Amino acid sequence: MVMSITPMRALVGNSRRHAMFVAFILISSLAFYKTLSAVIRYSLASSDSGSHIVLIPIISFFLLYLERQRIFSVTRTSIVPGATLALLGILLYWLVNRGSFSQTGNRQLSLETLCVLLVWIAGFLLCYGFAALRAAAFPLLFLLLMVPLPDVILDRTIYALQSGSTEISYLIFQLVGTPVSRHGFLLSVPGVTIEVAKECSSIRSSIALFITCLLAAHLYLRTTWKKLVFVVLGLLLSVVKNGIRITTLTLLSVYVDPGFLYGRLHRQGGFVFFLIALLILLPVFLWMEKSDKVRKPAGRPEA
Repeated sequence: MVMSITPMRALVGNSRRHAMFVAFILISSLAFYKTLSAVIRYSLASSDSGSHIVLIPIISFFLLYLERQRIFSVTRTSIVPGATLALLGILLYWLVNRGSFSQTGNRQLSLETLCVLLVWIAGFLLCYGFAALRAAAFPLLFLLLMVPLPDVILDRTIYALQSGSTEISYLIFQLVGTPVSRHGFLLSVPGVTIEVAKECSSIRSSIALFITCLLAAHLYLRTTWKKLVFVVLGLLLSVVKNGIRITTLTLLSVYVDPGFLYGRLHRQGGFVFFLIALLILLPVFLWMEKSDKVRKPAGRPEA
């Protein structure tokens, strides 16, 4: 006879663990109030590269709730490993605040946020154990998107988006038969010369597309390589859709109205091309999801 814990007992046990974890998060958030408030200010002030940050913990905790049956099916308090990891996070936080690491740009805020996340993960390990930690790997690692990108990484990312968008725009102009010359980030077509500046890198919609693809792959795809391929396709398409955006606005300004280069579609049209990118990805996603469904073997009668 197989022994099992009654559902009510399991529920009460996990309810206590949930309460303990929530209390741990609240207390640690108060302890790290200075860093977390700085992260929130950074997110609200950075309309391009950091506007998503305030949403990340909400999405992460929603994923924990959504997958609660799988994640919390096996739980066990892990005091020593959890406390050790928490102390490590606190020690690293102290070292960062002492200036033991390079603090150029916003690197200190990035390192401090990483330390806070390490403490939160330690709290999860303490309350639920290694089995639950492994099961919750994606929602917990998803929290890394809370970390503000250091300026050096952000600048290189924007530069890569600029370069890729410029190259894609140049190719599209050639494909549609529009005479074009390129000088760095400058593209000249008859009647106008445009610069693919940092503001035109479309990093905000690129981050949004990356997060959307990441969540869709995790929630609906089962094969690891398909998840990776879909996310990589999303990254590549983020550059392609920006090239489409640049050429579309340029051609509209040449053949319809020069105001398209400065109008509402230019300033707020990122969402439109974000939706276009999703529509392009949709057939690929549906094919992957359909081919990824596992066929259940025919059940055998129980003895």
